[in-house]
Amino acid sequence: MKAGILLVEDDHFFAKVLKRYLEKADYEVICCENGERGWETFQQRPFDACLLDVMMPGKDGFELAREIRQKDGHVPLFFISSRFMEEDKMMGFNSGADGYLGKPFNFEELALRIKVFLKRARLQPDRRLLYHIGTLTFDYTELKILHPESGTCVCLPPKEADLLKYLCENANKKVRRETILMHVWGVDDFFVGRSMDVYMTRLRKHFRVDPSVKIETMHGLGFKFSFDNKTRPSYTTAALHN
Repeated sequence: MKAGILLVEDDHFFAKVLKRYLEKADYEVICCENGERGWETFQQRPFDACLLDVMMPGKDGFELAREIRQKDGHVPLFFISSRFMEEDKMMGFNSGADGYLGKPFNFEELALRIKVFLKRARLQPDRRLLYHIGTLTFDYTELKILHPESGTCVCLPPKEADLLKYLCENANKKVRRETILMHVWGVDDFFVGRSMDVYMTRLRKHFRVDPSVKIETMHGLGFKFSFDNKTRPSYTTAALHN
């Protein structure tokens, strides 16, 4: 079955050309001309990826991205826009985007980025992936950090959860900054790097309740996610309950 892509773009000529290219790359592409129609279409069927323009009449791409993220925290979401100033990219990533390409861009590069994200193993819908980190539990499926002792939890944005998952899988190792960016975002980009720094700061705050959990900045290298007890995070899959 072909992967389905939602393309929301008000430039009809550009949308037609991009749709034709992606269909040749063996994707099914559904086009919408504005944010309102894009949101209606997204709710009608599942999509494997979303491509959103920013400047559209009515509901813009940033607003649409936030709505999509509230409904689906994992679908790959990319902005394709002629707006590519630093503040635009930061708004895009803070809206939940996995990538941001400024027009004009190389269609092949976009197709490769989509392929990278679609290759990521998606969890079975009836399974839950849990990482036990010190006294805390990270529920990747539900995008939450659980505090068993207090019974409270912290909800994470999708990309912050992806970052923490990668850190868990590479605990007690020094991981280069560019390696994290490529594995989590699929690109080593200055603007994405700034977004990653914000997420790292947030994660450190989440783990303040357990001094044994540390996210160290290795200057000139990257980061190290570690435990005083030298125990790597374990993860288990557990059936979801309604």
